[in-house]
Amino acid sequence: MSAFHKRTQEPKEFEEKVIQISRVSKKTKGGNNVGFSVLMVVGDKKGKVGIGLGKAPDVVSAIKKGIKKAKKKMITVPLDGTTIPFIMRAKKGAGKVLLKPAPKGTGVIAGGPVRAIVEAAGIRDISAKILGSENQSSSVYATFEALQKITQIVDIRGIKLRSIMDIEAEEAAKQKEIQEKAKVAADIAKEKAKAESKAKKETNKTAPVAKKEVKKVKKAAPKTAKKDEKAPTVKKASDKKVAKKD
Repeated sequence: MSAFHKRTQEPKEFEEKVIQISRVSKKTKGGNNVGFSVLMVVGDKKGKVGIGLGKAPDVVSAIKKGIKKAKKKMITVPLDGTTIPFIMRAKKGAGKVLLKPAPKGTGVIAGGPVRAIVEAAGIRDISAKILGSENQSSSVYATFEALQKITQIVDIRGIKLRSIMDIEAEEAAKQKEIQEKAKVAADIAKEKAKAESKAKKETNKTAPVAKKEVKKVKKAAPKTAKKDEKAPTVKKASDKKVAKKD
């Protein structure tokens, strides 16, 4: 049981998505042969994506065949950061698709089948629109054709693009810088708080001494005032005695 759990917990290299399951019946002399066809999309979310159509008498084996075919037909999609480098319009059969690059943080603005193949390719920001048939398989083939055209144009013109790994490294560096700045600011705030607490303690120590001195001054002040008041009364009495003698 432990080995089984370990196998199930292992992360998969490729993400597998089922786009469409259709039941197919073929008439023969012996009767009707019933089978299934499954359209699969496989991608690693790092620029590689592929599609495959698997046919088999049961669904599970059809899915397995579709995955094998999709892995054989995988392409590497050139990404300008988290989006495609330029606008692309493609047609495949009855399906028509328009793909537009979008700024960072926009997300995937696309329908169900287009969203599946775009997310499997690792495109995080894009706006897409289905212009032709609304059939899921036709729109998937059209989007795959558009991505193939983008790769061909980039290879022919030699356009230099930034990969997702580069952008992730830049984001990690920015986050580190922000964290370092926050740490420096926190240290400065702690030092200021310590200095303020020390200053408060010093003021609290000097405050009682100053209060005592003020009290002493207040106590000494009324005594001198009383002496000053008594002195003129003595002088008046002496003046009266001098007057009597005369």
